[in-house]
Amino acid sequence: MNRRRFVGLLVAALIAIASAFYLSSRRNTSSESQGTMLLPKLAQELDTVTELSVHKGSTTPSVTVHRAGDQWTVAQRGDYPADVTKVRNLLIALGDAKIIEEKTRDPANFSIIGVEDATQPGATGAELTVSARDGKHALIIGKPVGEGSFARLVGENRSYMVQPALSVDAEPRLWIDSKLIDIPAASIQSLEVKLAGAAGYTLKRLKPNEDGFALDGVPSGRKALEAKSLAPSSTMMSDLAAEDVASASDVDFSKPSEAILTLPDGKLVTLTGAAVGDKRWIRVSASNDAALAAKTQNRAFEIASYRYDSIFRPVDQLLVPKETKTPANPAASSKPAAGSKTAKPATPPKPATSSNPATPPKPTPPSTP
Repeated sequence: MNRRRFVGLLVAALIAIASAFYLSSRRNTSSESQGTMLLPKLAQELDTVTELSVHKGSTTPSVTVHRAGDQWTVAQRGDYPADVTKVRNLLIALGDAKIIEEKTRDPANFSIIGVEDATQPGATGAELTVSARDGKHALIIGKPVGEGSFARLVGENRSYMVQPALSVDAEPRLWIDSKLIDIPAASIQSLEVKLAGAAGYTLKRLKPNEDGFALDGVPSGRKALEAKSLAPSSTMMSDLAAEDVASASDVDFSKPSEAILTLPDGKLVTLTGAAVGDKRWIRVSASNDAALAAKTQNRAFEIASYRYDSIFRPVDQLLVPKETKTPANPAASSKPAAGSKTAKPATPPKPATSSNPATPPKPTPPSTP
């Protein structure tokens, strides 16, 4: 074996050994990360978390949920109470999140799995920053995959598939405590309704613990429905949820409707309603309910349209339908019903011909010689 061939074989062997070492280290690094906690420090300090911040498509937080004492509130909704169950479930999922598999390290491929920079316009993922006693933990939650999600820690190029699935909403309204009012229909003793631009009325329960109601404000010449049909809907005020919340001064209540509910022991709940575009808003005022009064003070709540319509029903829905009168016009009354056979209209007379004696015969032109 000559010297040149020996050197070539030695170089090839060294390259093979280096490649094998590199691949082995990559496999070891990948296998070492499998099954490890995504946020090991946070998992030990979940009870010290004071704030969650979500960025999506902007450097300004889309949502900020923070804790003051024992209460969580949504900053973008005037510090209205947050959905504590939603916050707790997200923190538990973050604490339990384990790396199942390492994915791409190439930033050019991050957008494919939704872990690109979430502060950039058009980002598909969301950046979540969690503030706890030991500092801030920031990660980008990407697209769902199987029973988990893609994720990447901010500042790192390694991305992962993690379980359990992580999900975070970038809409503030989806973080509010949606529970607003829960009044069973059986508790409503009377309901006074004043409608914007329409006649008002009052419904009064006839007897305690019975469903029948009487209607005050029946228009002249009309008749109210029977007593049980006048009763408010069983779901009118039961588990009434808020779909969004805003400052009352930001909603146009210049043409309001009003519903005043009288409850046992004379308690009153007043709802002031307004239709703004395709949204339905209410303000809430409650006597003898300090907790509800504090929660609703100076605030307006968006509710589902069908719930709004069940509260502010027009009086016509509480009346027996008008009878259809027979038309006074004899010609109209003799009009046949649809589908019945009718006599064909008389055919107008044809123009007179030479056979008609009333018409003189046309002169015969002289023959040509």
